[in-house]
Amino acid sequence: MKLRDRIKAKLPKLSKASTPEQIESYRKSFEAQVRAARAGVKNGDIFRAGVAAYIRKTLRTEFQGKDRAELRDIVFEAETQGVPLRVNYPYPEKNELSEMPATLLIKLPKLPKEVRYRFVGRNMLLVDRDNNLIIDYMVDALP
Repeated sequence: MKLRDRIKAKLPKLSKASTPEQIESYRKSFEAQVRAARAGVKNGDIFRAGVAAYIRKTLRTEFQGKDRAELRDIVFEAETQGVPLRVNYPYPEKNELSEMPATLLIKLPKLPKEVRYRFVGRNMLLVDRDNNLIIDYMVDALP
């Protein structure tokens, strides 16, 4: 987050009158600079073994019993086919974002407001809210 915030602080500020083109240019510049600064990052830098094990256990617990079908419907209803599982690459704008069910959010590790959990099939991603970069991912997070 510190790296991201330093990069964002150096970008020109957008005004309330910014055009959609200016906003898109800002987002692309932000994305490119964060990607360059994070060159060399790899899967598992954030979802380390202990964190991944905790999240998998939490998800396994939540995806049991009568609520399992409802949670699976929420998670798997989003059209996320074709989303690459690649750290430091953008989440494709054309793909739907699968929101994290609120019942799971309260049980998973709290994230900074700039980062969101996302599901792509059974995999869990951390995605930057402002520039759509995939920060990290964990395969087979869901049971």
